[in-house]
Amino acid sequence: MSRTYIVGVGITRFSKQLDTSVKELVREAVNGALKDAGCDANMLQGAYFATAGQGAIEGQFMVAGQIALGAMGITGIPVVNVENACASSSTALNAAQMFVASGAGDICLAVGVDKLFSSDKEKSFAVFDGAWDVHQASEQMQVLMHLAADVTPPPGFVDPGKRSVFMDIYASLARLHMKTFGTTQRQLAAVAAKNHVHSTRNPLAQFQYPLTIDEVLAARPVSWPLTLPMCAPISDGAAAAIICNEAGLKKLQQNRAVALCASVLRSATDRKANQYDQHLCHLAALQAYEIAGVGPADMSLAEVHDATAFAEIQQTEALGFCDFGEGGPMAESGATSLGGKIPINVSGGLLSRGHPIGATGLAQVFEMVTQLRGEAGSRQVDHARFAIAENGGGFRGVEEASTSIIILGKL
Repeated sequence: MSRTYIVGVGITRFSKQLDTSVKELVREAVNGALKDAGCDANMLQGAYFATAGQGAIEGQFMVAGQIALGAMGITGIPVVNVENACASSSTALNAAQMFVASGAGDICLAVGVDKLFSSDKEKSFAVFDGAWDVHQASEQMQVLMHLAADVTPPPGFVDPGKRSVFMDIYASLARLHMKTFGTTQRQLAAVAAKNHVHSTRNPLAQFQYPLTIDEVLAARPVSWPLTLPMCAPISDGAAAAIICNEAGLKKLQQNRAVALCASVLRSATDRKANQYDQHLCHLAALQAYEIAGVGPADMSLAEVHDATAFAEIQQTEALGFCDFGEGGPMAESGATSLGGKIPINVSGGLLSRGHPIGATGLAQVFEMVTQLRGEAGSRQVDHARFAIAENGGGFRGVEEASTSIIILGKL
């Protein structure tokens, strides 16, 4: 594959924005990316538009990208709508890379957006309820609940009631990890506390207040062992990136470019729950490292899909930063904090930056590009050279239905 680059990125704040439309969010993120790249909109030769929740929330199906981009004058070029659960905008970036690498065009847009807050909370829950096999939901949940049935909540625990089904899924996987490796609830809390501290340095994050480990543990329970700060919030927001090949780079601001070293997509298999070395994210990461010609030790930072605090522990292991089962102690040690051995989610992650599903993957890319350019301000990772992002979504069997691994490198 010919060399490809990310030459411009843009993002909105992630927050509750009931009075801001999808079109307005897209316009802000795309215009930010175009300006960053020194690119006029008429230079774009293709666009991949990602959203996961707009159909369920607004009833805007099938041509969401043509509508939102058309509203800001981007018309005529091929626009492809992408839906791939929480990995939607990472998938859009993957497709944009293929577009320019193939020579179909030299400059391409990838953009992701979602508005998940709604005055009708049932619509917000419905977005998540459809991200697994709806025909076998009860059977799947029964299997998951028996993965570590003997790992039970402490005496006096009271089920808090309605929540996203995915919190129960992650809680079940967390309990299995606790049973298998001795992972503790306090280690989960260490992840959430770290990401809340990181978010205080990110002015675009949804939450910008610190929490201690004890405060996380004392928070309202969601699905044991998860408390509220261990679970990512819903959000409204958008993010975008301009991707180009060598020919396209000559037309743009070359000093802003970051190398797109690898972009790998993978789907779930029928592995057993305790086959951690066969986890789809681990296999995708191995493939991405091989394509990029680097390894875990070369990474300066990582952005991972911490839909829950447990997910960050699992992905720390899947990306090869420690042995399987050591993700909890690694988080508790401070090694994944800013200034540590491998800073993870210095943006605040999903837990604190927020999680507008269709924009999350490109939000990770925005953070990595900002870091590799040395422009992250008080959250800057020293001497950042390579960065990796894991972005997974949906659920099938005992793992995410889809995943994306992206590696970027400083030129």
